[in-house]
Amino acid sequence: MNAVLNSAFPVWAIAALAALGVIARPFRLPEAVWAVLGALLLCVLGELPWTQALHAVGKGTDVYLFLAGMMLASELARKEGLFDYMAVLAARRADGSAVRLFFLLYCVGVMVTITMSNDATAVVLTPAVLAVVRTVKARQPLPYLYACAFVANAASFVLPISNPANLVIFGEHMPTLGQWLARFLLPSALAIIMTYFILRVLQREALAQQIEKEAEIPVLSAAGKATGWGIALMAIVMLTASALGVSLGWPTFAAGIAVFLGICLQKRQLLWHYLAEISWSVLPLVAGLFVLVEGLARTGVIDSLAHALSALSAHSVPHAGFASGVSVALASNLINNLPAGLIAGNTVAAAHAPAQVLNAVLVGIDLGPNLSVTGSLATILWLAALRREGVEVGAFAFLKLGVATMLPTLLVALVALAFMGAA
Repeated sequence: MNAVLNSAFPVWAIAALAALGVIARPFRLPEAVWAVLGALLLCVLGELPWTQALHAVGKGTDVYLFLAGMMLASELARKEGLFDYMAVLAARRADGSAVRLFFLLYCVGVMVTITMSNDATAVVLTPAVLAVVRTVKARQPLPYLYACAFVANAASFVLPISNPANLVIFGEHMPTLGQWLARFLLPSALAIIMTYFILRVLQREALAQQIEKEAEIPVLSAAGKATGWGIALMAIVMLTASALGVSLGWPTFAAGIAVFLGICLQKRQLLWHYLAEISWSVLPLVAGLFVLVEGLARTGVIDSLAHALSALSAHSVPHAGFASGVSVALASNLINNLPAGLIAGNTVAAAHAPAQVLNAVLVGIDLGPNLSVTGSLATILWLAALRREGVEVGAFAFLKLGVATMLPTLLVALVALAFMGAA
């Protein structure tokens, strides 16, 4: 036993330090640097053969393609002012009501998350919302910014395309669109509604503020309108692929390229500078995490977890699902939901656990990160977007809000999921 622990210690130490680097970003280095360094260190020290590391990188191909396509579409929407237009339109319809503005911006966040993924809400919508609340001279902008962060996770399991973590959990066994909606429509709807009302109550004092009625709606350019239509068509392509049971990577990537080239043709120039501003470092970050999880799998941890999950599932499937959902939700805030999702997905597969357990794991991975600022890549990106704009959000302040918001929402979503499974 001691020999096993000693042989596994270097892998666990490297993985822990890499995860800490991704979350804390020492020396302000990008998150991807720490994940890639950890992966390389495993190989250089002989803890993971290079061939297995490359195989682990290859497992993420569908995720890389999905992310690349979504980042292309998100950058187009940002550069062409589509999200700014949507946010200002919401402000205009608020007609001077801080509460109505909160509701409308939350609805915009739901729509963006469902159709473009939670990362788009965090990276692109957040600066647009901040610009809007400054335009209407809101003295306390945090309720609207919190709405972006929390809805990015709460709405991220409405559709398979709403969160890259969904691809990580299901891998090659992604349910069709019909199966997905049958499982997750009720839990996701309850998560969205509960998150809104809890935030609305907790932020009621800040939302009692006065805001200006007038918000000048910017003119949406022809390229901006074309981008909007292109993203709508892109969503149709992805939903069609999901309905047919086709992996989402290639359709999403191809659709993103098509929208990008369409805008290039319309503007009669190749928009290289758009490509240069995309956060491509997300791709090596995910690849590094796949390698780190492969290294952890060699220590036997996934086999041990799978054995425990099999035993619990044999005793009671509902109990196994509930325990798994809560466990991965909390674990996501310790090691981030992408590595937690990779470990959980591999564990469920190794345990041959029932679909009800896998569904609960997905809800925990997607909704759990609303507890803290370290829970998901989307929340980390949200925090970084705010810091670029000179806005600081304390980790403890977010945690207090997260405890009151995420925990009851998670419990209700898991109960609804169990009900759907029993129906």
